[in-house]
Amino acid sequence: MADKTILVIGTYDTKNDELAFIADKIRAQGGGTLTLDVSVLGDPEKPTDISKQEVAKAGGSSIEAAIDSGSEHVAMNIMSAGACATARRLQEEGRIDGVIILGGTMGTDLALDVCQALPLGFPKYVVSTVSFSALIPAERLSPDIQMILWAGGLYGLNAICKASLSQAAGAVLGAARAAEPATSDRPVVGITSLGTSCLSYIKALKPALEARGYEVAVFHAMGMGGMAFEQIAAQNGFVCVMDFAGCELGNLLAGSVVNAGRDRHRAAGRAGIPQIVAPGCMDLIDFAGWQDIPEQFADRPIHTHNKLVKNTFYNPEERREIARELNLRIAETDTPTHLIIPKGGIEEWDRPGGDCHDPDGLAAFLDELTRTVDPKITATELDAHINDAAFTDLALEIFDAWVEQGLVPRADE
Repeated sequence: MADKTILVIGTYDTKNDELAFIADKIRAQGGGTLTLDVSVLGDPEKPTDISKQEVAKAGGSSIEAAIDSGSEHVAMNIMSAGACATARRLQEEGRIDGVIILGGTMGTDLALDVCQALPLGFPKYVVSTVSFSALIPAERLSPDIQMILWAGGLYGLNAICKASLSQAAGAVLGAARAAEPATSDRPVVGITSLGTSCLSYIKALKPALEARGYEVAVFHAMGMGGMAFEQIAAQNGFVCVMDFAGCELGNLLAGSVVNAGRDRHRAAGRAGIPQIVAPGCMDLIDFAGWQDIPEQFADRPIHTHNKLVKNTFYNPEERREIARELNLRIAETDTPTHLIIPKGGIEEWDRPGGDCHDPDGLAAFLDELTRTVDPKITATELDAHINDAAFTDLALEIFDAWVEQGLVPRADE
């Protein structure tokens, strides 16, 4: 008897040998497999457990409609919808313990959709010719996706690609055997932050919330972290969020690749999760170390943080634009939202004497943030820096009041 069952997805008309190799490796290690075909034009050498006809139907369409569309893009979207619905159903029924998906750009496009359709903590492995490519934006990645480059295997099996395929087979089965469900017996509070040399509120905030009985998940707001934060919020994974590091929004507006997608600062509100928001580190632009600096920033001093990240600063008008956009996004909700505006500064390096000290820029930003906040949002101007104890105290005071009002569940319930 197999201890864990892995769903193996791919186009079995063109990649039967590779997919069969993966399935054989999983079974050789004592795992079980279910095979799912997302082909359109051709047929597999042997019937799969879930046929392409079943997949298309699960997506609300048919193979005939996919073929008649005359478009690879339309056809694969039909199969993607069906693969997502089928994988989600099999997971919810407890029939599969992990998924592995193989493909080129078409298969990878579908694979990313399937992985996003499955919950956090469910093992997901993608074998792709474009793994880690700049073609894949952060917003397409599920928080716990695993990828390996399908090197040298675009047309048929060989020693090089077998090395990747065998690793992937072992990895997804091993993950299925080792995985712990992403569930907690305590309510989870999601917080965004950066390193403590820049934003240090987390040092006091995390233990204070844990002392109240809550589990605390802190997300590094450098693109992937904010993306994971948003996706988990969209799945109602938090009872409250403290979104205090908003640099990814400014990065998005500035054209930096260090962003968390177009929906940053929106998921919690849409999901009805109470949110406390503050504009931590929204004065810095983060660029990838390899990224060319856009021309509009070329005359500004560039700080190389490390080989991965380099930074520069916004001017006052750009900071006003970011403030307006933050207010627009957090107002897209009817859920309780409290904006804290720390008038003393928004990250450690903007204090007097710091490398980012810019009183005029900060004043413009805070003025616009205060002036454009939506009337339905509770806003508190605080005569303190974001890293001062007064900021943490206020955040906890708001949180405790929401608990008393029943807006946030008690940890002991």
